Amino acid sequence: MNIILLKDVDKVGDKHEVVSVKPGYARNYLIPNELAIIASKSNLKTLGHLQRREEQKELEKLSEYQAVLDSFDGKILKIGAKAGAEGKIFGSVTTLQIAQALKDQLDTEIPRKKIELPEEVKTLGSYTALIKFHKEAQGNIAFEVVQE
Repeated sequence: MNIILLKDVDKVGDKHEVVSVKPGYARNYLIPNELAIIASKSNLKTLGHLQRREEQKELEKLSEYQAVLDSFDGKILKIGAKAGAEGKIFGSVTTLQIAQALKDQLDTEIPRKKIELPEEVKTLGSYTALIKFHKEAQGNIAFEVVQE
């Protein structure tokens, strides 16, 4: 079944992309959760209009995103975690903790869904997280996990 994605869906596709998925997945999950619509002729015609409008909005925000990413250069977040004697922390550091540290330490609010961790953080040390505002506006933020 061909559908048009209304939002980015992991392992399926990006927003406004026409993809083919199994009919049950489309009918039972994507369409009821307003993540996609059926790729009919009329919906495909409106897709072009939606893409132009969204692209214009994103281009206006692109310089704003880049300014936020540039402000992170040379800054390191400190995230406290309880750890054992060998430096292994209890649990792991999540994107929610990084988003909270950004808000507390740098006065910048970034939704946690825009933050990606390239690896699981389960020990004390220095790491980097990827911040994806837009396909063209991505950057890294360094953070250090320290003993609480």
